[in-house]
Amino acid sequence: MASQDATLSPSHPYYDVARHGILQVAGNDRFGRRIVTFSCCRMPPSHELNHQRLLEYLKYTLDQHVDCDYTVVYFHHGLTSSNKPSLGWLQSAYKGFDRRYKKNLKALYVVHPTSFLKVLWNIFKPLISHKFGKKVTYFSYLSELHEHLQCDQLPIPPEVLRHDEQLRSLHRGQPPPATKTPPPRPPLPTQQFGVSLQYLKEKNQGELIPPVLRLTVTYLREKGLHTEGLFRRSASAPTVRQVQRLLDQGKPVNFDDYGDIHVPAVILKTFLRELPQPLLTFEAYEQILGITGVESSLRVTRCRQILQSLPEHNYAVLRYLVAFLHEVSQESLLNKMTSSNLACIFGLNLIWPSQGAASLGALVPLNLFTELLIEYYEKIFSTQGPPGEHGPFARGCGGLGAPQASPGLSHLRVP
Repeated sequence: MASQDATLSPSHPYYDVARHGILQVAGNDRFGRRIVTFSCCRMPPSHELNHQRLLEYLKYTLDQHVDCDYTVVYFHHGLTSSNKPSLGWLQSAYKGFDRRYKKNLKALYVVHPTSFLKVLWNIFKPLISHKFGKKVTYFSYLSELHEHLQCDQLPIPPEVLRHDEQLRSLHRGQPPPATKTPPPRPPLPTQQFGVSLQYLKEKNQGELIPPVLRLTVTYLREKGLHTEGLFRRSASAPTVRQVQRLLDQGKPVNFDDYGDIHVPAVILKTFLRELPQPLLTFEAYEQILGITGVESSLRVTRCRQILQSLPEHNYAVLRYLVAFLHEVSQESLLNKMTSSNLACIFGLNLIWPSQGAASLGALVPLNLFTELLIEYYEKIFSTQGPPGEHGPFARGCGGLGAPQASPGLSHLRVP
């Protein structure tokens, strides 16, 4: 039986279903899309679970994310004759998800498929659109899934991990499945992704704001503030990989060449997500989870207190980023990106736990904290008020109005 999410309240409208941990929201994939996982091994016997309530809970959860592109990971192991729903329920469930749910589902990853599942797919194939069918990918091993997702941030049930190991043991003596993941290598001097803030500072003449962050913010501030759904949409995966490769190699990038404002937006999110440690740091995670227990009138003060414990460099970068997100929210009449909408996207890009993935219940305080940072940016990051160690960063960030040229950006072109 799955351990219950400590942040899940009995007052949750679907507590009877949510307590099993069948469904989890787990950060973002490599292309900035929110990940939703479904674990069959956590489904109790059918007589203990109302499958109609499960369907309603699934819709309730997806409703919070379907306005953006998203990915579903389905762990098939653990589906047995005692807990599997009827074929009639599966058919009605598929029909119950209208175009709004299917349009922004960009990938459905099925892990550890069985012959039963493949037979089932053939039964339903006439009812499933060709376009939807192309989104489905089967993975026999977790290592194959790792090529598409950061599995260390996925809430993979222990039962699934053990099953994967058992499958591998059956193939001992044979070469393991091919993997595209290269062996670890020392980072390039111009590396932008997957390296620490300190590394970036050292390689960019002491500049506090990472070059790729300044590059994307500058471009989006000039040309993207009025774009409806900014940061909600994904971009072409090959294009994103190409831009990452160019930036890591220190080569010039002109976002105008790609004709898609969502490319720099995804690059920005990818940079944050690939930091070795989240910008808000692992140490602040538990403090941030406690924000919902703080009286509403005291939450801004509490945010300031939490940020004062951040390393100076992290604070400077966070202040620069949130200043821009605040600007984006100020144009929400045009871009539809309120501070709340931005928080839903950036919450898990700014903070995640040191072990595993953030639970579904943790999303509420994480997103609330992020929303407060964006909505009350001027109060929280003001150098006035209680003394702290971060006052000098009004200068260290090069100002938070129009970004200034960065030494590390001398080779990058911003139109």
